[in-house]
Amino acid sequence: MGKAEDAAEIFKGAIGKEEGPSPWHRVDQHQIDAFADSTLDHQFIHVDPERAAKTPFGTTIAHGFLTLSLVPHLQSTLSPIAPAAYSGLAMGINYGLDRVRFPNPVRVGSQVRARRELAAAEVVAPNTVQLKHRVTVEIEGESKPACVAECLTRLVYA
Repeated sequence: MGKAEDAAEIFKGAIGKEEGPSPWHRVDQHQIDAFADSTLDHQFIHVDPERAAKTPFGTTIAHGFLTLSLVPHLQSTLSPIAPAAYSGLAMGINYGLDRVRFPNPVRVGSQVRARRELAAAEVVAPNTVQLKHRVTVEIEGESKPACVAECLTRLVYA
């Protein structure tokens, strides 16, 4: 077997195991405004604290896609559950998303963190393993998560 096949077998043994949580990350108005400027999405619920105070949220909220964009950072702080599977790794790349939901808004000043669970691992090319992680972004003090996403990563072995 090759490195990718060996790694896939190791990963398959970790399916269903959870990693995390990551450290908390505070989402402040500066970050929300910078995201609005980068994406040209200046909807008032994100950038106008006075108008947003009159909504049911009572304050500005982060863009759903801002919350999603924090996933790589939050995941980067997690220790891998199958470190041996990374031996011989040349690079990892984001491949995409299968499903994304935003069940709860992130109010300005809230802290978020991530947990992830390995859902699948498969060899997709002679030197490439594709992983699917179910990532949940939690909000401190809230029972419903901010985001649940199935993230696809491709690991390419030398």
